[in-house]
Amino acid sequence: MFEKGLLAKKRILITGGGSGLGAAMGYRFAELGAELIICGRREGLLEETAAKFRSELGAKVSIARCDIRDGAAVEAMMDQVWQDAPIDVLVNNAAATFIAQSEHLSFRAADAILAPTLHGTMYCTLAAGRRWIDGKHRGVVLSILSTSTITGRAFTVPSSMAKTAVLAMTKSLAVEWGPKGIRTVAIAPGAFPTAGATGQLRPEGRGESWAHRNPLGRAGEHAELANLATFLISDQAGYINGEMVVQDGGSHLRSSGAEDLLQWTDAQWEKQRAARAK
Repeated sequence: MFEKGLLAKKRILITGGGSGLGAAMGYRFAELGAELIICGRREGLLEETAAKFRSELGAKVSIARCDIRDGAAVEAMMDQVWQDAPIDVLVNNAAATFIAQSEHLSFRAADAILAPTLHGTMYCTLAAGRRWIDGKHRGVVLSILSTSTITGRAFTVPSSMAKTAVLAMTKSLAVEWGPKGIRTVAIAPGAFPTAGATGQLRPEGRGESWAHRNPLGRAGEHAELANLATFLISDQAGYINGEMVVQDGGSHLRSSGAEDLLQWTDAQWEKQRAARAK
């Protein structure tokens, strides 16, 4: 679909790049010639993913162990990354979520979602942007959001709030930083099952009929999202700025994705809270 070498000479930092959609995007970027820095909290997972990319693709990949919830840690990571060369693209992929009745959310539970999804994304974006502007270097920020930014979504309120705030950041910085050669873009994926998200959002007792309610009758494939991300960060998309592209098979036109949870019993919710507390 894309020319070999499309992303050659691009240096790309992906938060949450060790697994799931972050790893899927990274693999595709590396296939097309990019140099990668994959960021996350689990060093062993990052090393395992980086080794796979190197052995299968001959890619240049480094890791950055960082808790993006800590602004000082983000600044230290960016200083370290910039020692070799500026990055050209930041992919804000790391996030957290789980289903819960909002009235039962504790401060700690809400902050566990807001900290990486909103604060971490903002810390990384501002840290990269500041360095790009100081160095007069062009850059792209791609943020992975959610269709809850359009529909809202019951039972994942902190995540919906955080993703909507990042969309506001994307639109605002497109205007503020566009004149400085920095584009900000986003993707709102629908259902692209990953081990982490499935465990938090599709617990036992929640059926898989959601996929069949999608107008296309299926979930998304990781390669489909990776290809869209590739286009948006490439020079081919150089005139796209401040936009969020929805990639969900049309699902948000039918449902916010949480309506089945309105039918859950108190017993089902109690079981879910107990499972999350383990």
